[in-house]
Amino acid sequence: MKKLIIVILTSLLNTGVFAEESGNYQLSTHILDISEGAPAENVIVSLYKYDFENLDWELVDKALTGKNGRVGEFLPYGQKNYGAYKLRFETEEYFKSRNLHSIYPYIEVAFKIEDTVHYHIPITVSANGYSTYRGN
Repeated sequence: MKKLIIVILTSLLNTGVFAEESGNYQLSTHILDISEGAPAENVIVSLYKYDFENLDWELVDKALTGKNGRVGEFLPYGQKNYGAYKLRFETEEYFKSRNLHSIYPYIEVAFKIEDTVHYHIPITVSANGYSTYRGN
């Protein structure tokens, strides 16, 4: 248990370091599987932006998490990124690959970008729960 807590805390602390390294992009994310105490690799993450005219979500980008559970190349700087967004994490296949049943076929996290600073939106997951926060 002590080792798991150390791995989780280390991963969360490293989140800020990663965000700083992705200087060309305004948005990054990270998935930490707290049941394994390790990053969630090979999870499809889709980024959507809300279109207030059509009252619908539009796909902006899609990526696969790496060995470190991260996607760091969403929303290049130099374009207008203000607005309402959501990240959709396709968790069902990830948990199936670990022979786990999850009640969450996917997880969606909605948020607003209101300025030009970097946004890091990580999640922690297990087969039966998840949490999110704004990282740095």
